[in-house]
Formats: sequence, structure tokens, C-alpha cells
Amino acid sequence: MSAAAVRVSPEWLLLREPADAAARSIELAARLGRHLATARRLVIHDLGGGSGAMGRWLGPRLSGRQHWVVHDRDAGLLKLAAARPHTAGVTVEARRSDITRLTPRDLAGASLVTASALLDLLTADGLVRMLRACAGRPMLLTLTVVGRVTLSPADPLDARIGAAFNAHQRRGGLLGPDAVAAAVEELGREVLVRPSPWRLNGTDAGLTAEWFCGWVAAACEQEPALAAETTAYRDRRLAQAAAGELAVTVDHADVLVLP
Repeated sequence: MSAAAVRVSPEWLLLREPADAAARSIELAARLGRHLATARRLVIHDLGGGSGAMGRWLGPRLSGRQHWVVHDRDAGLLKLAAARPHTAGVTVEARRSDITRLTPRDLAGASLVTASALLDLLTADGLVRMLRACAGRPMLLTLTVVGRVTLSPADPLDARIGAAFNAHQRRGGLLGPDAVAAAVEELGREVLVRPSPWRLNGTDAGLTAEWFCGWVAAACEQEPALAAETTAYRDRRLAQAAAGELAVTVDHADVLVLP
């Protein structure tokens, strides 16, 4: 398994885009903007870029003309990335790619490499190959899960489901919540890491319910014995979400590399 094997729906990406935008590190984006401020034109390769949400968030935070190359294996998502409106002076190229097999030649001329919600979907070997293909270029790699979820009010089942979900994330040799540590080890001292948590509350009831159902389903797939205990738990939590009474923090981290 690798990022190449993961499929996500356009509906899910649309639902999560506002939460992603609110979570990403403004500090790291500002540092990156200052680093690239003198460039008249930026060529930005967005790996696993899906529907192009990263460009819509980061583009306005960078100066000058920009050409975004969105890499993904899903042709349908790439069509969305090319079709959605962007900031004036920004062009988008959709490129169907297997990001686990990119080479430095594929990224020739890149001013910057970005990715979002990607690193945890890679194996250790896949991560190393990707980072080495990007070597020598600035990188902003956002929203990697780190294995911590907090729900309020708390419930005794929360910790068991969280542990089972984290184990599920590591299936097939995927890095899951170990991805940030693995990236830092590979990148060395050039890397900056900042928290980028989702903070969901009553205004995010739809996203909270969708995320929660997926979180529980993955945990039960990993640990089938949990299924008998989660029916009432799921119903109770979904009722809390619908009533605006459930708050969820899903911790992520953003990584910036400025060679």
C-alpha cells in the first residue's frame, strides 16, 4: 500500500477544505513567502494535490506569478483542480502521476514542492524516495497526522478507538502517525515543524460526523472486537455532534524545508 492506492472522494475534499485552511501553519507560510519574495515567477509542484485545495490556500500568500503543477493519480480530481478558480496571475497544470515514483527530472525547474495530508499515506521507502526527488528545493508539507485525537466531553472508549485507528494507519507498512518523525530524520536540520490541528466544534457538524464515522470504522476494522461496543457510542457521539455539543481536536503537523 502507498499513497498511490488511496482514493478519496471530491465530496470529502470539499467538506474538509475549510478545516484544512484553518489548520495549516500561517507562520510557516509567511516564512516561505519571505524566502520566495524576490522570484518573479514561481513553478510549484503540488504532490497528491487532489482537487487543488493547497493552491487555493497558499497561492494568495505568495507573491508574483505562479504556475502550479498538480500531481495526482485520480483523473477526476485533477479535472477539478484545473477547473476551480484561483488567484489572478496563477495558472494550473494537471499532471497524472504516481508520486511514489517521481524523480528529480519530473520536478525540474520547480521553485517549490508542496503536499497536504500526504506523508502519513507513504511507506518509509516511499517517503525517502519522494524527499530525495525533491532535494535542494523548498518544501511545504502540511497536515500530516501525528496520532493524537481529543474529544470533549471525553468518553472511556475514546482512547481504545484512537489506538486502534493509529494501528490501522500503519497497516501495510504505512508510516501513519510516525511520518513526521521519519521526515525529520531524513531531512535533518533544515526542517521546521509546527502544529496544525483541526479544531472542530458545533459549526463543523457535518465534517465532524463524517470524520468520526470514518475514525470509528477504521478502528473496528483493525480491532473487530470493538464493533460490539461502539454502536451506542457512535449514536451518542453523532447526536452530540448534531446538537453542537461535541468538540474534536485532530492533531497534525506542518513541515517546512528551506534549503
